[in-house]
Amino acid sequence: MATSTGTTGTDWQAWQESWDRQQEWYMPDREERFRIMLDMVEAFTGSAPRVLDLACGTGSITARLLARLPDATSTGVDLDPALLAIARGTFEGDERVSFVTADLKDPDWTTRLPYDSYDCVLTATALHWLHSEPLAALYGQVAGLVRDGGVFMNADHMIDETTPRINAAERARRHAGMDRAKGEGALDWAEWWQLAAQDPVLAEPTARRYEIYGEHADGDMPSAAWHARTLRDAGFGEARAVWCSPSDTLLLALK
Repeated sequence: MATSTGTTGTDWQAWQESWDRQQEWYMPDREERFRIMLDMVEAFTGSAPRVLDLACGTGSITARLLARLPDATSTGVDLDPALLAIARGTFEGDERVSFVTADLKDPDWTTRLPYDSYDCVLTATALHWLHSEPLAALYGQVAGLVRDGGVFMNADHMIDETTPRINAAERARRHAGMDRAKGEGALDWAEWWQLAAQDPVLAEPTARRYEIYGEHADGDMPSAAWHARTLRDAGFGEARAVWCSPSDTLLLALK
């Protein structure tokens, strides 16, 4: 089972919780997204799915998957050395979990995975880093990994550019709430990474992640309709949103 400290003496669970709080500053309904995602995992694949946690970060999806479905197995894939260090430390000794370092923009990244197919491929708040063309190419690769009858789910910012006034009002309200939380001590993205850079164990992998990524840069964030259409073009039989908030969408594609 997962441990909190691992071999370094670092309190990995504390870093997980710190990451969760930082992410919730941006997305107060983050846990609701995860709950619906796992509802759909269970509906389509039962209680023991083989899952690919795509752009897994600290393993947020994997942690909730195993808490909900203890007989599941998970492969986490990411390129970020610091977030992978937290993930590996958190799940050290848990034979249900493995992690792979790979760049999703590398056309050969799937060859590093331990399995050729998965019941579910899951991702959240990650693929907005990609622009539309590489994201469409990635969706083609994901379609090749999901077994027939399996699912892919992406929970992320998906912006409908045809509703600019709605978008502006939602953004203003959301940012007002973020400002209030910031005043109460919430950490933002930059502040969280500053803490990681000061940690004896995470300082070196944090420096490497900045060499890889630089500062945070968003991709295109196309609409849910674009995602659904692109996933169907990639080989999925059906695709639509199964949950949404004013700012985010959980889109499910069925192979």
